[in-house]
Amino acid sequence: MGNKRDELFKRITGQVRKALHDYDMIQSGDRLAVGLSGGKDSLTLLTALARLREYYLEKFEIEAVTIDLGFDVSEFGSDSKNGLTEYCNSLGIRHTVEKTHIGEVVFEYKPEENPCSLCANMRRGALNSTAKVLNCNKVALAHNRDDIVETMLLSLFYEGRISTFSPVTFLDRAQLHVLRPLIYTEEGDIVSYARLAPFSIVKNECPMNGVTRRQYAKELLKELSSGNKHIKSNIFGAIKRDILKPPLV
Repeated sequence: MGNKRDELFKRITGQVRKALHDYDMIQSGDRLAVGLSGGKDSLTLLTALARLREYYLEKFEIEAVTIDLGFDVSEFGSDSKNGLTEYCNSLGIRHTVEKTHIGEVVFEYKPEENPCSLCANMRRGALNSTAKVLNCNKVALAHNRDDIVETMLLSLFYEGRISTFSPVTFLDRAQLHVLRPLIYTEEGDIVSYARLAPFSIVKNECPMNGVTRRQYAKELLKELSSGNKHIKSNIFGAIKRDILKPPLV
């Protein structure tokens, strides 16, 4: 089991390092605020960045930031919050929990048929504001390769355009760079690693969990992949060639 976990972590860390290099994500002196939801993706990203921090040529610092959405049954109750903080401490990383009323606003004050967009915007705003308070100049998000593909499909289906996450985005108003170091990492590898990893995943208490448009895209890709196992790789390859071209060095 240990060997399997180490192999997966080595692969994921290598992919994160490649993404950092290909898109020139990190420069010496950077302070990264890693969005830590407590899910498999964000915990895996934090763990990989903590390891890379030890030997990456460009030296950087890490802050872990959790946005508490404030649901009635808080996803960050004392046990979950303490568990995340203890894990961050084991990595030598400070953990900040920012309490908000986002859940209440989205589902009570401004109920919408599709609340995910509003919730995501508010979460990003809270994360960016906390990053600035912590004197971070960059924010790292845990969107993986599958997320890139799913977002392209959602953009095509619901917006009529071909678009997806950028590996690096500069937010002029906030004066922050947003990084997505897991863009080369498949969700399947993250799932496999998380089952063996030395951290506990926090349950997602969002009422929309599992019934979103993104879940629809995920299920569609799963169905398509049953007839063509290379379909996600082919779509991602097209995205990387035509949309996410690494900058010329």
